[in-house]
This record gives sequence, C-alpha cells and structure tokens, in this order.
Amino acid sequence: MISCVVVTHGQLASELVAAAEMIVGEIEHIIPVCIGWHDDVSEAREEIAKILGSLDATQGILILTDMFGGTPSNLAISFMDQYRVEVITGVNLPMIIKAANQADGETAASLAQKICEKGKSNITVASQFLAEL
Repeated sequence: MISCVVVTHGQLASELVAAAEMIVGEIEHIIPVCIGWHDDVSEAREEIAKILGSLDATQGILILTDMFGGTPSNLAISFMDQYRVEVITGVNLPMIIKAANQADGETAASLAQKICEKGKSNITVASQFLAEL
C-alpha cells in the first residue's frame, strides 16, 4: 500500500480526508497535514519530515497538495530527493478517493498518474456536461 500525505493551507487536508472517509470508510494510509496562516514554516516542515520518516517508503510515498507554488507544495517538493516522494498538486476529493482505493502492487508513479487523471476528469461545468446529453 502506497502511503499518501495530504498537505494544504488551512484545514482543507483534514476535511478532504474526513469527506473521503464518509464515502469509503476509514483510511489509514492517508495522513492530513494542515498548515495554518500563522504556523511557522520550519515547524510545518519538521512535522512533514516526521510523518515521512514514520512511513514505509518501500513502494514510494505520494504527497498531495492544494496549489502548486504555495507553501504546502514548496515544502512537499523539498522532500523529493530525500524520500521516495511524488508530489501531486491541485488535490480534490476524487483524488483522495482514488488514493484510498488503490490497487495492490501499484507503483507510486502509476498511482500518481491515475490520481491526476481522476482529479482532472472530475472537474466539470455542469451546464456544458448536461447540454451534451
């Protein structure tokens, strides 16, 4: 099982994981990290490092963040060389659900690609979609 860490501004990470758990049940391999407006960046980095150090990285680790270029993404990217980490930005609920329902034996690179595809495919302008029916 590939572990995932969700790192976001505010409480978004916790809320996304909680929402996914309402749909698929308890998720033990996805860990939220919330970075508040007034949180110290070095302390947030230490928290992420502690979590990454506690995970089994045999199959790799995915870090999902809310926005490329933001503090959560910049922190996540800083771990790419130190750990076997893939960073995926633009996290949404379908991406968390895809990560929760990963196939046994999947590689981190393959799962990262599938998570990206799932996230993108669930962004829809409802009126345009319905007009095509």
